[in-house]
Amino acid sequence: MRSEPPTVSPLHSISHVMQLMAKENVGSVVVLEGDGLSGIVTEKDILQRVLSLGKSPELTLVKDVMSKPLITIESDQSIGDALKLLEKHRIRRLVILRNGSLIGLTTERRLLEIAHNQYLMNSQIPLQKPTSLGKKIRIAFISTYPPRECGIATFTSHLAGAISTFCTPAVTSPFVLALNDQGESYAYEAFVKYQIDVNDIVSYENAAEYVNASDVDVVSLQHEFGIFGGNSGTYINALLKRIKKPVVTTLHTILENPTLETRNVLEQVIERSNAIVVMATAGSKMLEQYYHCSPSKIRYIPHGCPNVPQMETTMIKRTLGLQHRIVLSTFGLLSSGKGLQHAVEALPEIVSKYPDLLYLIIGETHPEVRKREGEKYRQELLSKVDSFGLTKHVRFVNRFLTENELIGYLQATDIYIIPYPNREQISSGTLSYALSTGKAIVTTPFVHAEEIIARGAALRCEFRSSKSIAECVTTLIEDAKLRGKLRKNAYDYSRPMIWPNVAMSYVNVFYRTLGL
Repeated sequence: MRSEPPTVSPLHSISHVMQLMAKENVGSVVVLEGDGLSGIVTEKDILQRVLSLGKSPELTLVKDVMSKPLITIESDQSIGDALKLLEKHRIRRLVILRNGSLIGLTTERRLLEIAHNQYLMNSQIPLQKPTSLGKKIRIAFISTYPPRECGIATFTSHLAGAISTFCTPAVTSPFVLALNDQGESYAYEAFVKYQIDVNDIVSYENAAEYVNASDVDVVSLQHEFGIFGGNSGTYINALLKRIKKPVVTTLHTILENPTLETRNVLEQVIERSNAIVVMATAGSKMLEQYYHCSPSKIRYIPHGCPNVPQMETTMIKRTLGLQHRIVLSTFGLLSSGKGLQHAVEALPEIVSKYPDLLYLIIGETHPEVRKREGEKYRQELLSKVDSFGLTKHVRFVNRFLTENELIGYLQATDIYIIPYPNREQISSGTLSYALSTGKAIVTTPFVHAEEIIARGAALRCEFRSSKSIAECVTTLIEDAKLRGKLRKNAYDYSRPMIWPNVAMSYVNVFYRTLGL
């Protein structure tokens, strides 16, 4: 809430209002007449009722432009009451009173942020310190890390942060050994104590010596073939060969049909790790069948997700300017391996029935893809959108979003689409986020998604089939009962996956690995 919001009288000019808005850096002012509240003037009012009509701001008075009657709420009412009032009157700003007197002005966006933060605070459950713990342990993460734009980096940031926040009775502050891609350097936060040059094998060996000399008790290695140097990421084994601390490795990709070299690299990683974490139960069988991994070494912990309230889309859509649209979305770093062309190709059939449909493709091109081929894939998608006449139905959000921005877009989404063209994906952060916000999900049956589909928390479409995607999306648009059931199942499925629970599961694995 902004206390003591700027005010004007009905006889002030709009020119005066515009100057006041600029000075106070606000988007609205309250109109007072005598001792009473008369109305409100917003930027939208000025644009629609003055500037777009060619009127002079100097000659136009506030009384001829302001919105009225003024909608108010007493300060002792709840945020929920305020949000209901905004939705009922289809407005975005609310004047706050105390015993009938003006004390402040708030916005829909600010109320939603407060409601979200309160939900998070009320949902935090600190880890209870088991009586058997003899000491706190220290964890070192080996991974990419923000501000590097990478899904593994985001995962590690969330996991390390959740362990630091929720597991303080069991751990001391963890730290990170960050993997730097070739030719890049980053302004890391204090969590990062060491940096590894991914294409310098000596850098991996030196990192092992750094860990050995530290007070670290256990290492958490985040493994994805593409983030390490050498053929098939083999340089990571130079580190594992020299490290003397226990290692728990999380596998973000498990290939069913690897090359001989890729299989050898991963088998060495498995052999040199004390425990292996998979994010889908199917991963356990794949490790046993294709990589000769002992079942006793494997632990299942789901991909984490944010703890956010499930919300109806109407109000969030309005804050993003998406009202009156059926919103589909897909987010993530763009690359041809995401199969977005199949989703775009499905749109003409859907749009012919539902012309108010909008598909949001959220995220910038993956930095590594951009280095190799620039924006080739995005341009191919743009050309496809143009050739199908879909420019009013597809919107690209071409940047790396903050967590809150991403959650906002997801909460505004009616149907979330994951059109991955291949089965091998063993974990998916985008799927986890869609579940955590309670979305109706249409997805291909890649490994991670198979389990969610089987639990009735997502609707299956076929690989590389725009026809199948169109049929599934149309079904969900037309069947509100099915859509609601999927949303409930998705949200319920995600509750054990929220970061506090995942953090505790990892700490338990670390303790078991240390024999504590």
